[in-house]
Amino acid sequence: MNKKTLVITGLITVLVLLGAYLANFYMQENKTVTITSATTVTTSVTTTSTKMISINGAGATFPYPLYSKMIIEYNKLYPNIQINYQSIGSGGGIRQLINKTVDFAASDAPLNKAQREAAPNTLHIPMTIGCVVIAYNLPDIPKGLKLTGQVTADIFLGNIKKWNDPAIRDLNPDLKLPDKEIIVVHRSDGSGTTFVFTSYLSLISSEWANRVGKGTAVQWPTGLGAAGNEGVAGVIRGTPYTIGYVELAYVLQTGMQYARLQNREGEFVEPTLATTAAAAEALAPSLPKGDESWENVNLLNAPGKNSYPIVSFSYILVYKELSVLRAMDIDKAKALVRFLWWATHDGQSYAPNLQYVPLPESVIRINEETIRSITFNGQTLLS
Repeated sequence: MNKKTLVITGLITVLVLLGAYLANFYMQENKTVTITSATTVTTSVTTTSTKMISINGAGATFPYPLYSKMIIEYNKLYPNIQINYQSIGSGGGIRQLINKTVDFAASDAPLNKAQREAAPNTLHIPMTIGCVVIAYNLPDIPKGLKLTGQVTADIFLGNIKKWNDPAIRDLNPDLKLPDKEIIVVHRSDGSGTTFVFTSYLSLISSEWANRVGKGTAVQWPTGLGAAGNEGVAGVIRGTPYTIGYVELAYVLQTGMQYARLQNREGEFVEPTLATTAAAAEALAPSLPKGDESWENVNLLNAPGKNSYPIVSFSYILVYKELSVLRAMDIDKAKALVRFLWWATHDGQSYAPNLQYVPLPESVIRINEETIRSITFNGQTLLS
């Protein structure tokens, strides 16, 4: 092979290799473009359908175990909806609602007139029902100590100072009550549980009504303060000869001792889901609409032989027009409304196992109307 032939052959080889390279490059470029295009479309669809949404709430400690369960189960259905709930007490939740730093608040007490004026167009959505239990720590004395409302008021007023006081002994002739000082435990934070309990004492005792009154926070005549239902329960469980008030769920979940309380029919009633439901069902038909005042709503000392006397709704509070919240947008507003609807319906199924009373049908119907009324920039969010 002469020199000229070698040069031509070499050129042909180079051209073949160059052609193969260019063909492969062209194919790779086209493949990259196709993948990029497909990825862009997929990402766009994914972003639209799985946009991460964060909803923030705060308030009552009583419904915290139930709300936590609801939030966990709802997140399984909608992983892109992150609901954060801080158990800081009803008073704290109402303050954050007024300051518009949360998307919703929770309270065991309805808003009073001043709070409604500070947070206009707030809706009340009853989400569960609970009762306030008189819990105590008496060594060797099981649950079932009998108390009346008046005796309970006198204990928390400091009028009855010892466990073997005749007023307690006469109600419990079969119990060997100790000659020990009664240590009262109460909430130190703003609390819907306190509101319910002090409302009951005000209803039963004129001295309590005149000296202390009702509220989420009051000037206690005696006793030790602790934050949250958890805090009060912890002090009672860890300190002999104490007495305090906590929600039923905390008592049953921790195995605390608790009293049978005399109702308006004269029966000493044990706090249970059934006796709590009996009180709620007796008074549910007289409830207002969600956008009306709930200040005077209570389930205290309800009629009925089986009705436990210290029963209350626990509410979710939310603005009727959600655009008043700075951090709110249409997607978050829709997500919040859908969660409230789910919690009112499917979410109630988790209540009994956690020692909460599910909403009666009459209350669910009120909630449905209330939730449908929620808007964002005037737009209805749920048809």
